[in-house]
Amino acid sequence: MFQYIVRRILIAIPTLLVISFVIFTILDLAPSDPTGNLPLSIPQEVKEQIRKSLGLDQPFHIRYLKWTRQFFIDEPLALVENVTGIKFPGSEKRTRIDSWSTHSSVIDLIFQRMPQTLWVVGMAYVLGILIAIPVGVLSAYRQYSIFDQLGTFISLIGFSVPTFFTGLLAIVIFSVKLKWFPSVYDTTLVVQDWASFVKQLKQMVMPVTVLAFFNASQLSRFMRSSMLDNLTQDYARTARSKGLQERAVVLGHVLRNSLIPVVTLIALGIPGIFGGAIITEQIFRINGLGDLLIKGIQNADIPLVQTLTFIFAVLIVIFNIFADLAYGLLDPRIRYG
Repeated sequence: MFQYIVRRILIAIPTLLVISFVIFTILDLAPSDPTGNLPLSIPQEVKEQIRKSLGLDQPFHIRYLKWTRQFFIDEPLALVENVTGIKFPGSEKRTRIDSWSTHSSVIDLIFQRMPQTLWVVGMAYVLGILIAIPVGVLSAYRQYSIFDQLGTFISLIGFSVPTFFTGLLAIVIFSVKLKWFPSVYDTTLVVQDWASFVKQLKQMVMPVTVLAFFNASQLSRFMRSSMLDNLTQDYARTARSKGLQERAVVLGHVLRNSLIPVVTLIALGIPGIFGGAIITEQIFRINGLGDLLIKGIQNADIPLVQTLTFIFAVLIVIFNIFADLAYGLLDPRIRYG
């Protein structure tokens, strides 16, 4: 197991370097100018000085190496210094990845927005998983029953209808008509007492429900399909012939093997939590990472978009490794050499 983890990490390092180069190259070639939004009255010489201060006068490979050094070395060291208070040698010469639009550290902006995204999108993802697995198991075990047909119908609706439609529909019904929940998410709310806690729960209900409905609809279909493939396998019939109860066969044998492909989807979907739900955050005005990415694209803030995009790629590679490790826990036949 340890050798397998080390081998996967060694493979992941060049993979991430290639991904970082591709992301940096594509966004660097994009038609963006940090001085494009400045007033026309500003002289061209001043704009050139601004570009020079941002390092845009340097060659491509110099800017790429500087960005990778900042991401892999300077930013982690700055994070450790802020958390522990320990100062490393050369901290005064260290440079950080700064946003073109806000002139503040991109990593600091990400950590400011991350709690909102984790609260809403993370809770919606967990709730979707908790709903999808039992629904998929019951739908497969009771194939063509009323429960299966109803679950299939609702799942198809949840997976087919985009979240911007269900989000707006929820606002119209539960916020405008019934006035049960607020239509705008208050990111400045601080939970200090029971009243503020209830207010926090109310404003989370609609965005969490919309995202959980979409996630559960997708995962339940995969769970049902995987269960149907394993319910008729030879090992399931052998377990029944040995006298095992049907509950033990389904939950102890079939479910474990059926979770293997679903675990891959769950693990690869976790980076999406950190990426934020771009559409849903726009609808409910949640100042999360998805909203931050949209504003970075609108403002042509290349360092912000580059860093956010590469962080998503890093998370996908990491959770892909976690998914492979989870296979060994679900299926004892899998061994890591």
